Amino acid sequence: MVEPSPQYYYLRTTMSTITFPASGETFRQRATQEPAWVRRSLIGLALAFLTLFLFIPLISVFYEAFKKGAEVYFAAITDPDAVSAIKLTLTVAAIAVPLNLVFGVAAAWAIAKFEFRGKNLLITLIDLPFSVSPVVSGLIYVLVFGLQGWLGPWLAEHDMKIIFAVPGIVLATVFVTVPFIARELIPLMQAQGTEEEEAAVVLGASGWQTFYQITLPNIKWGLLYGAILCNARAMGEFGAVSVVSGHIRGSTNTMPLHVEILYNEYNFAAAFAVASLLALLALVTLALKTLIEFRNKQHQKSRGHE
Repeated sequence: MVEPSPQYYYLRTTMSTITFPASGETFRQRATQEPAWVRRSLIGLALAFLTLFLFIPLISVFYEAFKKGAEVYFAAITDPDAVSAIKLTLTVAAIAVPLNLVFGVAAAWAIAKFEFRGKNLLITLIDLPFSVSPVVSGLIYVLVFGLQGWLGPWLAEHDMKIIFAVPGIVLATVFVTVPFIARELIPLMQAQGTEEEEAAVVLGASGWQTFYQITLPNIKWGLLYGAILCNARAMGEFGAVSVVSGHIRGSTNTMPLHVEILYNEYNFAAAFAVASLLALLALVTLALKTLIEFRNKQHQKSRGHE
């Protein structure tokens, strides 16, 4: 029988003196747990930043809007030019968002569910509006459809107006909002995989049946989330729309452009009144975004228990 070495007795004595963490506590939790003053300082810094750059500006918009009374406020938002800007903004969003819904779902479906040549190129093209300035994107349409552009003479001969008209505003808005829905759905579809679709096809379902009965219910919350973000960007877009609109009051001015014109004319009460509508849109978007995130988490938990 071999006598244990001195190192054995030393190791056994050392191990008996080690205090292991309590139930539910891990070494990682200890390593990442900061002192109370550090946590409070970081929370206070974040709240101070939000107060200075978010809450105070938001409150000031509504304060300036109602500074001269409710009569001035409602007169500003019921002015014919303001009503025209609101209608045009809603019209452009009502056209751009469905177009992006169709394109975003189709692009996400193709990228996440299939393998084909040019997939990386398609993803790059979808991300292109994020890397191009909105002003540049608007200028591109001017160079193509403007009177001195490539198609300008042909459009003039056929009495068709795109630049300085509603079609140009829609095109510019669609371009800058293209990535929102597709980029929201691509990682979601990739995470879900293709097992359910493959099973449906094996059982005899057609492509449309598979999409409507399997894929679409699985992506509904992500689709709504992307549509809300797309709608918010469509209504608040300024740069690209400013280039192609022509700033024609009562005709091609959206709400952001109308706010700029009123502010440049020193009509601050009216400018902040219209801006408050955009601020309300942002608050509604934030509320819907939070609600959809909550419902999406509940949906994932319910699927996990199944």
